[in-house]
Amino acid sequence: WQLYVRLKRPYGFSNPGGFDYEGWLFQHRIRATGYVRNDEQNELIRQASIFSINHQRYLLRDLINRTHLSDSDDFEKSLLLALSLGDRSKVSPQQWRTLTQTGTSHLLAISGLHIGLVAGLFFILGRWLWALSGSLPLYLASQRFAALSGLFGALMYAALAGFAIPTQRALIMLSVWMLSRLFYRKIAITDIIATSLLAVLIIDPFAAMDVSFWLSFVAISIIAYGMTCRVNGNISWWRSGWWKWGRVQYLVAVGLFPMLVLWFQQVPLVGIFANIVAVPYISLIVIPLVLLGIALLCFIFPAGEFVLQLAGQALSVFWPFLDYLSRLKFNLWHSASPSALAFALGMIGILIILLPKGIPARWIGVIWLLPLLYPQSENPEFGDFWFTQLDVGQGLASVIQTQNHSLIYDTGDRYSERFNVGKAVIIPFLKHQHIQHPDLLIVSHGDRDHIGGTNDILAQYSEIHVLTSVREKMTHPYLGNCVEGQSWRWDGVDFEILNPASSASFKGNIRGNNASCVLKVSNAQGSMLLTGDIERAVESRLMRSSQSKEKLSATVLIAPHHGSKTSSSSSFIDAVSPKYVVFPVGYRNRFGFPKQDIISRYESRQVKMLNTARDGALVFKFEASDISFTRNRQQNWRFWTSEY
Repeated sequence: WQLYVRLKRPYGFSNPGGFDYEGWLFQHRIRATGYVRNDEQNELIRQASIFSINHQRYLLRDLINRTHLSDSDDFEKSLLLALSLGDRSKVSPQQWRTLTQTGTSHLLAISGLHIGLVAGLFFILGRWLWALSGSLPLYLASQRFAALSGLFGALMYAALAGFAIPTQRALIMLSVWMLSRLFYRKIAITDIIATSLLAVLIIDPFAAMDVSFWLSFVAISIIAYGMTCRVNGNISWWRSGWWKWGRVQYLVAVGLFPMLVLWFQQVPLVGIFANIVAVPYISLIVIPLVLLGIALLCFIFPAGEFVLQLAGQALSVFWPFLDYLSRLKFNLWHSASPSALAFALGMIGILIILLPKGIPARWIGVIWLLPLLYPQSENPEFGDFWFTQLDVGQGLASVIQTQNHSLIYDTGDRYSERFNVGKAVIIPFLKHQHIQHPDLLIVSHGDRDHIGGTNDILAQYSEIHVLTSVREKMTHPYLGNCVEGQSWRWDGVDFEILNPASSASFKGNIRGNNASCVLKVSNAQGSMLLTGDIERAVESRLMRSSQSKEKLSATVLIAPHHGSKTSSSSSFIDAVSPKYVVFPVGYRNRFGFPKQDIISRYESRQVKMLNTARDGALVFKFEASDISFTRNRQQNWRFWTSEY
């Protein structure tokens, strides 16, 4: 294709506990992001080669999309595309939620489990057919042909998945093992793991940046650690089955516990039971049907369609089981983000717990897990408060912490059905800060860039109280209006609502931006003023209604309306007299915020200007000793971090 595009350097949000999007782009060798513009110069220059893997995958995707499955909402088709081609784009958020909460999301990633299964099927089939041929084993031993068949099957399935990074890792590890069978070399499992690890890093040094890289190799290592050098003795068939299958799931669930806490701050408690049932069902029933159906589609479409219908129905029959487990109240155990020391101690504890039976005092491993199970959180002292302006692009989301309480002010934008600030930024930040139950959510007004993540916040924290100026846009049992004059004290820190006023006291327009809840937070050291999207009319009212200069003045001001020309009047800036002003704006946002006129007004008054697009999240600590702040982008700079 020849396309007219608009590109910009890779750029992502920078928040404590947040996902490193720039690192992810760097690891996947994506050097620019952008979009295609509508232009007459956009044209298809030439057709893709029929030998192109992606072209063949596109044709197969088209064939699957042409099939008529039993469901009408593409539930089955989305899962079949994921299991056959590694295309998870159509998997719905509800499906992902079910898989995540049951610890079975790995089943949709074509990786070690799937590649190993296909290789095993081809290995067994190849050895059987080769042995039946009569004289052929005289020229090439059945064992060697079986190894070549297994490699071929794994290679074909990896090609179907587009040689995704997890697929490449699985293929490399499998190749090391198959080559040992091909050349009759007996290699220790530790050597296979080490050789595979080295090969993966030589081929792709950036693989070490991927969470799945560590999960894969640690899982294999834990299985090897927990299964080798054990004496089973003369045991019954059901105990033998547990040893061969159930113990593997137990080892993975227990062994990966510290890593799940470190990276995801949650562990699916039903994961062991779900995987004991799901893995053999998907591996032995669904995947063979999917692969057979794909093969038949290319030659006898009706036959392939019929087989895929069977695979889809098999998924539909099984899905209610996973859905039931995901809805159990105890299905997930949530934790705060652990320290590096707590994680290291936790891994040592796991190794002690998984020692061979007969070694005394294995229970001591539980003691090593205690720092991971009960992490120590750092909180402000009495009378102090911390304010974090999160980096959420063109929008607003803030968190205020006192010694025993926390408050969320606005929830940013909802960029798509799959991505919103509440789920992607605020909740991970709260987990990082060890905040399990925030007390209050203030939604300043109804603009999407301030209210977009609210639904996910309310779903995650159902007991949270809410104050807002747009009560009609929400449904929640603990919902109230924010009105001028409301005030409270938490742990020696004062909170006061300054806007919106009642219509009796303010005859101007109090809808839209001017209805924004304005919040002031104060302690003995200084104060914050959060203004939402108020404009000059409300700025003037606030100056008139302030009974004293101290009521409106603030050490740190969140710039009204992101630094637009409709706000930050000279008289308002003088009345607030801030030392710092924060512009919560998006990187190269289409509005051009903050406007140059507004920047000049603050510059002329020697106000220090901070910008979330340039600085990332900003953390202000109003403590007895001092008022300090940190810039998350500078504090957590990596060599792939983009400059503003």
